Amino acid sequence: MTGSDEESLAETFWAVTRRLRHQTKRALEPWEISPGQARALGVLLRHGALRPGTLAEHLRIAPRSATEVVDGLQERGLVERRPDPGDRRATLVAPTAEGERVGAAIQTARATEAERFFEALDAGDRTELTRILRRLRDA
Repeated sequence: MTGSDEESLAETFWAVTRRLRHQTKRALEPWEISPGQARALGVLLRHGALRPGTLAEHLRIAPRSATEVVDGLQERGLVERRPDPGDRRATLVAPTAEGERVGAAIQTARATEAERFFEALDAGDRTELTRILRRLRDA
């Protein structure tokens, strides 16, 4: 691009991610849950009970941050900590029945919001964008 009034690729990308982040926050408002907590709950729904350190790895966050996320979810009754039957010194984090219900509702709401967000793109553009974003993610 040329000209000082044109956005750079990075600026455009950040603007789109900000818009998506705000839209996601709005979608989560009915459950009063943060995007980080929603991501953690989603990981637990996909993988089942996990040790906090493993959850942190899935979320690509520090173990201390994962502890804070789990604390918030536990306060809301969405997850529980329980002993790891394979190692009594270790703890597992697992979704509660309410966590499974809320997590499923959040997944539906996020899928609806994603569809709304990307509706301006035709199927070919979506496929190409997915390919490009995966390439950047894995680089």
